[in-house]
Amino acid sequence: MKKIVVKKRHSIRKSQAQELLTRLEAQIGPSANLFHAEMIEVLETNANVSLFMVGKKPLLMATDDWVFPTLKGAVQLPFPERRVVVDAGAIPYVVNGADIMRPGIVSCTDDVKAGSPVQIVDERHGKPLAIGIALMDAPDLRASTAGKMVKKFHHVGDEIWTMEI
Repeated sequence: MKKIVVKKRHSIRKSQAQELLTRLEAQIGPSANLFHAEMIEVLETNANVSLFMVGKKPLLMATDDWVFPTLKGAVQLPFPERRVVVDAGAIPYVVNGADIMRPGIVSCTDDVKAGSPVQIVDERHGKPLAIGIALMDAPDLRASTAGKMVKKFHHVGDEIWTMEI
């Protein structure tokens, strides 16, 4: 991902915030209420993703297709939905930005859908390590034995993680 430059920053209307949270609820269910705030600001960037400041922290991101918590959002406000759990051997690769391969996956929640964002978490602590886009639905992912299962979208140390506002 190229260096993210913030072009504009402004608060959004309550109706826009409600629409954002409705789109988030479509992804993670009732846990979307964790991200409710009186004021939500949008950061318009040069990247293909919009970032939303909730409580002055970049906790949400959106594309034309979906809204999902950023990695900082998943760490600060943990939620149980859309999880792909990886074993300890996969952790160094995940935090360095690698895609998630089937041998490193221990389990996944039933709500994982192809083309939708998921949080990649470690097996021992359940701590989010990255956000990725699932390439298969949960049953197909479990049935597979090899290959790429999740394409990395955002990880610790990338442009979204290190962005200063």
